[in-house]
Amino acid sequence: MKRIYWKIGTALMTTFLLMACQKNVLDKVPLDSFSDQSVWKDLKLAEAFADFQYTVLPNPGHYWDNLTNRTWALSSATDEAFNKFDDYNASIMNSGSLTPDNLGNFDIWSDTYKRIQDCNLFLSKIDGVPGDDAIRARLKAEIIYLRAYAYFKLISDYGGVPLVKKPFDLNSNFQASRSTFDECVAFIVAECDAAAAVLPVGYSSGAAGLGRATKAAALALKSKALLYAASPLWNPSNDKQKWQLASDAAKAVIDLPGYQLYTGGYENIFTTWNSEILMARQGNKQYQWNAFQGVEMFLAPCGFHGWSSFAPSQNLVDAFGTADGKDITDATSGYNPQQPYVNRDPRFYSDIIFDGKPYGKPDFFKDRYAAGHSNIAEMYEGGLDSQQGWDTWNASMTRYSFRKYQDTTFNFNVETQTNKFWIISRLGEIYLNYAEAEFNLGHEAVSRQYLDLLRHRAGIVNNLPGSLTGTALLAKIQNERRVELCLEGQRYYDVRRWKIADVTENTPLGGVKIVKNPDGSKTYTYIKVQDRAFKPQHYLLPIPREEIRRTNLPQNPGYN
Repeated sequence: MKRIYWKIGTALMTTFLLMACQKNVLDKVPLDSFSDQSVWKDLKLAEAFADFQYTVLPNPGHYWDNLTNRTWALSSATDEAFNKFDDYNASIMNSGSLTPDNLGNFDIWSDTYKRIQDCNLFLSKIDGVPGDDAIRARLKAEIIYLRAYAYFKLISDYGGVPLVKKPFDLNSNFQASRSTFDECVAFIVAECDAAAAVLPVGYSSGAAGLGRATKAAALALKSKALLYAASPLWNPSNDKQKWQLASDAAKAVIDLPGYQLYTGGYENIFTTWNSEILMARQGNKQYQWNAFQGVEMFLAPCGFHGWSSFAPSQNLVDAFGTADGKDITDATSGYNPQQPYVNRDPRFYSDIIFDGKPYGKPDFFKDRYAAGHSNIAEMYEGGLDSQQGWDTWNASMTRYSFRKYQDTTFNFNVETQTNKFWIISRLGEIYLNYAEAEFNLGHEAVSRQYLDLLRHRAGIVNNLPGSLTGTALLAKIQNERRVELCLEGQRYYDVRRWKIADVTENTPLGGVKIVKNPDGSKTYTYIKVQDRAFKPQHYLLPIPREEIRRTNLPQNPGYN
């Protein structure tokens, strides 16, 4: 039996950081410290300890050199985007040079197990804490969900990991074996079911509990875990029973009361709490050191004094079809590569800043108007948002910027980021989970139905044709996930679980060069921005070398 020897880390809580019980309690700065004994004698202190464990969830802020956050910046480690400043060291992955010795900021092993240790500690103590039974039961269910989420993060990156269900202390032998992926999924599913049985279905907007784990959150995590387990990476025999479990789990979320696809403007899904959100981690600008932690500063074009740090690729742009729902490669779509931004999928206009697109409120960018320009993006050569324009060191290398997830109602150049949230799960994703599972069960009409529901919400009127079947329908399912969920941290894992990363991540990352002609017309030349490389072992991350040396755990294949 392989063994792992654990560092105590946070096992003995000699001090505890109390978080204020105000709005956005799950994202507060610590105000005081208390002994271990005090915490487990006071339910309010125990609740504050539980609140701190929400840090295992990704949040909407940007933190340099911290991929454990696993949010929008992860796009640069896929064919979605290019990160010119390599803030998160994605170049290690993109160059095919990843090893157990250079994981750096891709490594979430230690930090995630710290949260698991704290969750185990809480679960071992909470039943003995005096106070309201209902509050104690709710907190226990929240921690069960958070521990399940922590394990899902680990297995998504590393495959099967040691399942540690009890807290370590000074007398522990710190040994655990590495469980299989399926064993880990079974544990996560059981945890999600246990949490869902206790937690409320959801909290209404403005409620004190908004941002806490709910039944919807737990069942959405269950859906995702079972979808991954049914996918080719972990289901090479295409066991239909795994797909049935994934389908049933997704349908259980779809059938929950109180949730529906949001129709109040696609871009507002990500900036306004709405009926589609199943789980999100809230942020609070009061505790951000400045606007540089906000997505707006990192994503906006250079001529607006943003950094274009995470720029959409031409590969992603080409995934958006036309307004009538056809792929741009379809000869009947009417797509013209010399008029590339005309008549595109409405989500394109919500997600991407391209040459000619207005951005933000004109009042926020008076300097552009003073210079004889406007708030219309100028990505063409010599334009304000080009490599010959303003703040040239921040110019987008692909000549695109992301619009998605940006709150354009405030001036990011002078104001700290707004109170934003990061979506952990939303109903649109669950529709896609269900469509994929139903396809793999042979129910292609149901699959098309749920794809159409998302496409109609986006503004595409036409239904998918009944003749779209088989591998062509599967390709459409995969492309719909690529478009609908771009910049949401999903693509990185999707291409791996589908076993297509050896194609998508071995394809050069593209961009466009735009030249404005004397007559005002423009010429578009499609360029290579970066070569990419992906090796077979990169379907999983390597366990860090330090951990292997200490524990003699079996390493993932290809990393010896």
